[in-house]
Amino acid sequence: MSALSKVKEHMEVIGADGAHVGTVDKVESGRIKLTKADSGEGHHRGHHHFISAALIAEVEGNKVRLSANGDVAVTFEEEK
Repeated sequence: MSALSKVKEHMEVIGADGAHVGTVDKVESGRIKLTKADSGEGHHRGHHHFISAALIAEVEGNKVRLSANGDVAVTFEEEK
């Protein structure tokens, strides 16, 4: 079972450094899509943030731990 298949809505996503990255909205196109409401501050607010499945280190309990620090794990994409 792949780590991505264990990811469920509303799980907390944390970086390797323990930093809160966001909350899972859903899994889409092999990536984790974060909720807009929990997508940080700044000029990217209002855009969906995505995390590559390749960055998932483990899924344990209600947390998705990434292999990268939180500040470098997120990619920003405008809604299509």
